[in-house]
Amino acid sequence: MRVAVVGHVEWLELALVERVPAAGGIVHADETWELAGGGGAVAAVQLAKLAGQATFFTALGDDELGHRAHQELERLEVNMRAAFLPGPQRRAFVHLDGAGERTITVIGSRMGPSGRDPLPWPDLAGFDAVYFTAGDAAAAIAARRARRLVAAARGLDVLAEAAVELDGLVASGSDAGERFRGGDLDPPPRLVLRTAGAAGGSWESVDGRSGSWRATPPPGPVVDAYGCGDSFAAGLTYGLGAEMPLEEALRLGARCGAACLAGRGPYTAQLTAPDL
Repeated sequence: MRVAVVGHVEWLELALVERVPAAGGIVHADETWELAGGGGAVAAVQLAKLAGQATFFTALGDDELGHRAHQELERLEVNMRAAFLPGPQRRAFVHLDGAGERTITVIGSRMGPSGRDPLPWPDLAGFDAVYFTAGDAAAAIAARRARRLVAAARGLDVLAEAAVELDGLVASGSDAGERFRGGDLDPPPRLVLRTAGAAGGSWESVDGRSGSWRATPPPGPVVDAYGCGDSFAAGLTYGLGAEMPLEEALRLGARCGAACLAGRGPYTAQLTAPDL
């Protein structure tokens, strides 16, 4: 199956702490590390692990961190299709507390690819499924050439401008930045999914059907919540592209999110094809 992501990358610095500091407080980091992350990157790696390969259309800063991100994601078996833009790579600082929860400070504006960038956009017509997290309206229109298109709700303004029909929109039941209300997009998505973390989530279709799904218990102790939602979205995208029944695609997404929760960093415990 041919799968792709159109989206963004953030260079992460992560710090393992007992708790997130209160205002004016100081905490000690027991461990720190760096990696290429962001919703687009995490989803691309998860799709590559499920499908054997995945292509990632993205934009990176034309600096040391941007090029390091490109090299790291290639090492993770992602086929990179990147435009290097003038300026620094977007970064993020992540506090990871003793309960495995992540608290994120993002540094810089979101960098998404443009349909005007010299990338092989026509190739998307041959893909079974694409997950869209960031880019301009022209990039979203190019992504719609795929047989199935799933998008994150954080880019609603761009999706509204593109006026493309989505096969799925992944929104949040609690995060104000990822909420969706009826009428936000025209045409409406065929399927809207609202995640609720450990409570699973709910869905509704354009024809009026609705339902819910249960979260899958993690395969081990909770370690790190960073990347769980993006791994869920990637699993769902893979399932829809593979023409799985909705309930099966949701179970796959939930398994991907739970597996990610059991590993340090977003990539160490992600579900793979043999796990299926």
